[in-house]
Amino acid sequence: MLTQLTVSNYAIAERVELQFNRGMTALTGETGAGKSIVLDALGLAMGGRADAGAVRHGAKRADITASFDISRIPEARSWLDSHELDDKDDCILRRTISKDGRSKAFINGQPCPLSQLKELGGLLMDIHSQHQHQSLLRKETHRKLLDEFAGAESLADETRSAWKAWHQTRQKLQQRQHNADEAEARLQLLRYQVEELDRLALGEDEQTTLETEQAQLSQADAVLHSSHQAALLCTEDEVSAADLVRQALHQLEQLPVDVPALTDTIQMLNEAQIQISEAGDNLRRFVDDYEADPVRLNEVEERLSAIYQMARKHRITPEELPELHQRLSQELAELDGGEGSLEQLQAELENLRARFDALATKLTETRRNAAMELDQRIARELAQLSMPSVQFVSHLSRNSDDEPAPHGMEEVEFLVSANPGQPARSLAKVASGGELSRISLAIQVVVAQTSTTPTLVFDEVDVGIGGGTAEVVGRLLRALGENGQVLCVTHLPQVAAQCHQHLFVSKFTEKDATYSRIEPLDDQGRISEVARMLGGVDMTEQTIAHAREMFVKGQATHH
Repeated sequence: MLTQLTVSNYAIAERVELQFNRGMTALTGETGAGKSIVLDALGLAMGGRADAGAVRHGAKRADITASFDISRIPEARSWLDSHELDDKDDCILRRTISKDGRSKAFINGQPCPLSQLKELGGLLMDIHSQHQHQSLLRKETHRKLLDEFAGAESLADETRSAWKAWHQTRQKLQQRQHNADEAEARLQLLRYQVEELDRLALGEDEQTTLETEQAQLSQADAVLHSSHQAALLCTEDEVSAADLVRQALHQLEQLPVDVPALTDTIQMLNEAQIQISEAGDNLRRFVDDYEADPVRLNEVEERLSAIYQMARKHRITPEELPELHQRLSQELAELDGGEGSLEQLQAELENLRARFDALATKLTETRRNAAMELDQRIARELAQLSMPSVQFVSHLSRNSDDEPAPHGMEEVEFLVSANPGQPARSLAKVASGGELSRISLAIQVVVAQTSTTPTLVFDEVDVGIGGGTAEVVGRLLRALGENGQVLCVTHLPQVAAQCHQHLFVSKFTEKDATYSRIEPLDDQGRISEVARMLGGVDMTEQTIAHAREMFVKGQATHH
């Protein structure tokens, strides 16, 4: 559950630190005081959309931190453990928003993507907006609510994934069937091209090796001539290099005196004489053994010609031929009895349809069973909300074209009959604004009772409700809080009088700046606030007495 919320420089709140307990917490205050700050801040901590305009004027950034006790939330602990973010029984979500609109998200002090903040936030808190009843006019909302009540979200996701796989394969098959003639022509061309490349059988680095060999073979005569001349110059010519070195040594050896400075030079000349002699011997052996191979040269040139010709044919470089061979072979395998063959695609499509049908059938059965229970529970809540004659029906109808759809094989629509004997019709055609608000509240309360989310937030869901019905709303919200944690923003004293914890929101101006303040109320403060909600600014003794009576009754009713 939510244990603490710290908000800095957000909207008109400079700094707010709130502690939360189990049970029902009411947030009240005059219009414009900043009650929405708490819920908006929680929404941002849960990964909601950030707006640079929400940063307090003059501040560099807004900072929001929400702390949760997850000791009784195994799903959240498992999620944190799987993402290596576990911190025992504590979970701290933090969001910062700079004045240029950029935001950062953190889980237990570690930076994280916003998507992870949303995913984890969904396991910790569920926010019901005052505008949610407007979405109640859309069928998608009906289906989502029924699946939540049935605990069928995972099954619905599996069905959606199965539909997507079936749909993509069907599109692929239809495209192949539509282009059957073109595909056959392409198949024939691929077979011919791949057969040519198979026959060529170009080896790895073969072209480079052949080009090197061809260069050597084509210059065989020049190599032989130059090597022979070099051998003569080394040792066999009349004035060979070896003779010249010997003459130089002879001159130095005939010096009249010993010159130590020339010792190294004489050594080098001796070594040079030996090296030149060995080089001459090597050259003679090379010339004697070297043979030009015109047959091999012809073979090499024919092979290179075939490689160059194949590259020109495909308008690529010879180096690109192996990659082309692999790509064309793969495409041929897909078209010719491989993964993309018409026969295999058809078989795959049938298997995917069978999987979808099995999941969709299970989902339909789950929805139908849950719809009956949902209708009964909502009927009981509507009776408490002074709408005993309203009949609520979760209507499931087969898809009009009987085709698979991402959401399964049926549409879900909530229908109501305002008066006995009248047929149930869509909400938009039957319910007035006030009725729709109460129906929305009844649905939210029922769905919340089956929710595994430990913290439920209701943002002015009691708009348009008053009198005895408002007292019932308070009882409903408090009952939800008994089993977990409920936060609600309300303008109704009948609701506020029944909460376990009461937070009062006010604003004040200081040095031309507006600030928001949120403070917990003690029993006397709660009575005063209920009196304000009852009678406005001018409170009489009768108003205060009425407020005290309402508060005492609201607290005693549940003990």
